[in-house]
Amino acid sequence: MLTSVDADLIRVLGDPLRLRIVTLLARETLCTTHLVEETGAKQTNLSNHMKVLREAGVVETEPCGRFTYYRLRPEVLAGLSQQFAALADSARAAGGNKRACA
Repeated sequence: MLTSVDADLIRVLGDPLRLRIVTLLARETLCTTHLVEETGAKQTNLSNHMKVLREAGVVETEPCGRFTYYRLRPEVLAGLSQQFAALADSARAAGGNKRACA
């Protein structure tokens, strides 16, 4: 069963720019400058999205001089994936179940 935390994570990942950021970070650790270049987003907009992703626990930061690097936390996405897999298994098992209307 999905929890409210899972629902919040789905909402966070439902934003197209944040999903693009997560997709980029799945391939490599990137700094803000790289993410601005890759997404075309303005730095302030990108920073706001990164804050949401950090607060949701999807990414972690690594300071490096005057730059901040972002790394994806795959275990967070894996946990959500397991929840969806469990829902799919439940749906398969209940495929023939049908509640009668009163």
